Amino acid sequence: MKNFTYDEIKIGDTASLEKILTNEDIKIFAAMTGDVNPVHLDPDFAKTSIFGNVVAHGMWGSVFFSTLLGTKLPGLGTVYLSQTLNFLAPVYLGDTIKVEVEVKTKDDLKKRITFECRCINQNQKTVIKGEALVIAPKEKIEHEDINLPPLGFLA
Repeated sequence: MKNFTYDEIKIGDTASLEKILTNEDIKIFAAMTGDVNPVHLDPDFAKTSIFGNVVAHGMWGSVFFSTLLGTKLPGLGTVYLSQTLNFLAPVYLGDTIKVEVEVKTKDDLKKRITFECRCINQNQKTVIKGEALVIAPKEKIEHEDINLPPLGFLA
């Protein structure tokens, strides 16, 4: 892994990733956060909700903004200062979500960058949007990729 320094980053630069929402993702997120609202975990209950089906936790998609900012752009050494979020539409099981961050403004005095953040589903509908403010690293940093252990507790 490596980063981009404040001086290397330009307005309009982007980073993205794609993720398909699985039932395992929902279970992992529920176990991690303790949010066991049945609209996320019980298909029969979810059918009676305003969504009509199981949906992701709202924060599920937004956590990937942190992934991009901390590992891709700017990457290693980034300090996350704030995040705004607007949840515009539900994310359903099987949805493919493209998560994007884009540089909107740079503050040369404080070395801070504002990113526009978006989650867009396979139908090109924006489901989450917001802004993140970060302090970008001043120096280049490299680190070996970290391999995480498998999540075997959901068997």
